Amino acid sequence: MTEELERFHQVCRDLECGSLRVAEKVDGQWRVNSWVKEVILSGFRLGKLADMSQGCFSFCDKDTVPARSFSVEDGVRIVPGGSTVRTGAYLAKSVIMMPPAYVNIGAYVDEGTMIDSHALVGSCAQVGKRVHLSAASQLGGVLEPVGALPVIIEDDVFIGGNCGIYEGTLVKEGAVIGTGVIINSSTAIYDATNGSFIRADETGRIIVPQGAVVVSGSRPVTKGPGAEAGIHLYCPVIVKYRDSKTSSSITLEDLLR
Repeated sequence: MTEELERFHQVCRDLECGSLRVAEKVDGQWRVNSWVKEVILSGFRLGKLADMSQGCFSFCDKDTVPARSFSVEDGVRIVPGGSTVRTGAYLAKSVIMMPPAYVNIGAYVDEGTMIDSHALVGSCAQVGKRVHLSAASQLGGVLEPVGALPVIIEDDVFIGGNCGIYEGTLVKEGAVIGTGVIINSSTAIYDATNGSFIRADETGRIIVPQGAVVVSGSRPVTKGPGAEAGIHLYCPVIVKYRDSKTSSSITLEDLLR
């Protein structure tokens, strides 16, 4: 085994046990560990295509990035039905995965989080404690460029069904993302509580404020033929900030855990 390949396997082991992360919060600010991404990318380059078929299902992938296996001692609930966690991804104790769901390499999923059916945690995405990722929602993956921050979901965030969070978006603590909301770096969010727009910052990412309740909305085209035709463009809208009524409506049933 080459030194480079051994380094890749060691980094994957460190990622899987949570002692190493692709991105971490330092002095209140998120920063990316670019070198970890570089090592992950080397694993794909060094790998060879291999038959990874299981039973009647046919799979072919790089032999360096197989699916992870779990035991009862890991404390993770992966409900039967076709979910997969790739090597180099971390799932903390008490995480629940409903089938089918997928967690890609470099991702970090913290304690008490539920990943619902047909949900995706993309490569290097960082997910905090007690997050609910509802059915068919997706957190985009970012391996390249290596210096780019991945999608980050902080603690106690609720993400409704069929949502898409992409392009390094940061969703801060306690935010609620309503069903069907799509957030990326090119789509400004309108804050209806103060009449302002939240646009991508100097790093090119959107930051959803702490406790914001975001729903799908639209805004009119203001000039040109689109305006004359009454065309509206998609626009996520912050309708309020989280309160006790919001919290009670999204509380997960403890018995499910």
